[in-house]
Amino acid sequence: MPGKDYYQILGIGRDASPEEIKKAYRRLAMELHPDRNPGNKAAEERFKLVNEAYAVLSDPEKRKQYDQFGAEGFQQRFSQEDIFRNFDFESIFRDFGLDLGGGNLFEMLFGGRPHGRSRVHVHFGGSPFEGARSRHAPAKGEDTTADLRVSFYESLFGGERVISIPSPTGGFEEVRVKIPPGIATGQKLRVHGKGAAARFGGPRGDLYLVVTVEPDPRFTREGQDIHCDVEVPLTTLALGGVAEVPTPSGPKRVKVKPGTRAGAQLRLKGEGVPGPGGVRGHLYARLLPIIPERPSERARRLFEELRAEGL
Repeated sequence: MPGKDYYQILGIGRDASPEEIKKAYRRLAMELHPDRNPGNKAAEERFKLVNEAYAVLSDPEKRKQYDQFGAEGFQQRFSQEDIFRNFDFESIFRDFGLDLGGGNLFEMLFGGRPHGRSRVHVHFGGSPFEGARSRHAPAKGEDTTADLRVSFYESLFGGERVISIPSPTGGFEEVRVKIPPGIATGQKLRVHGKGAAARFGGPRGDLYLVVTVEPDPRFTREGQDIHCDVEVPLTTLALGGVAEVPTPSGPKRVKVKPGTRAGAQLRLKGEGVPGPGGVRGHLYARLLPIIPERPSERARRLFEELRAEGL
C-alpha cells in the first residue's frame, strides 16, 4: 500500500519552513472544518489527512523520520497512535480560532470525547489511536519486544520472515514480518496485535522487533553508503587499468586512472543502501595495492630497477 505524501497533502514543498507548514495547515483546516462542510464526507476525509500530515511535519523528530524513510517506510514504522502522540488538538485549534464543536469534532476524528476520565486505545482511520472512552472499556494488553537478526543483504533489499512467538493460548504461533529495504540496526518493526494478551477481553498489545543487522565480511555501512576494500596490482595503480569491485548486486568492472594513489576510493553511484523515496546511496571502493610476499627472480629484478628509478 503506497504511503501518504504529507507534503502534497498540505500543498507545500519538502523544504518548507515550520512557519510555512503552520500557515498551510491553518488555511486547509479552516477550509475543510466540518462546521463549514456539513455532511461532506470527502471534506471530512481530507480534514483527517490534513491533521495527520500536520501532526508529522510540525514535529521535528517525526518529520526527520518521515524524510529519512519515505512515506511508505515511515508508515511501516509509525502507527496512528505514534503519529498523534503529544499532538494537542485543543490548544492548536484554539490558537487558530477554530471551533471544537462541543466535542463533536473529536468524536468525528477519534471516536471519543476530549475530556474522558480514562484513556484507552480506540480506532482512527482503521488504526489504533489513543483517545478517550468509557472508563469501563477493557484496556489493551502490554506491548512486548523481541530481537530480530537480519542479514546484511536483507537490510539492503528487504524481505519477509516467518517468526514464531508465544501464543496467549499456549504453544507458539507463526507471524509473517515484512522487512523494509534500508532498515538499520536499532530500528524497530511493529507487529500489531501480537503483544501480550489483555485482561477482561481487551485487545492484545503490539510486538516490537528490535533489529540487528549481521555484519558482512566484505562490506561496511555508513548511513546510506557502503564501503569495501579492493586489492589491485601495483601496475594497475601506476599505469591504469580495470578493477573488479564487489557490490551487493554483483561484481562491477571499474576503470582505474593512471597514477592512482594507494587508498584512493572509487565511487559507484546508486550501489548503496535505499533511502527516502527509494533513492540509493553509493558504494565506495578503497583501492589497495597487492604486494607479493615471494616475488619471482624476474619480478625482484624489476623491483630493483624501479627502486633505482626512485619509484
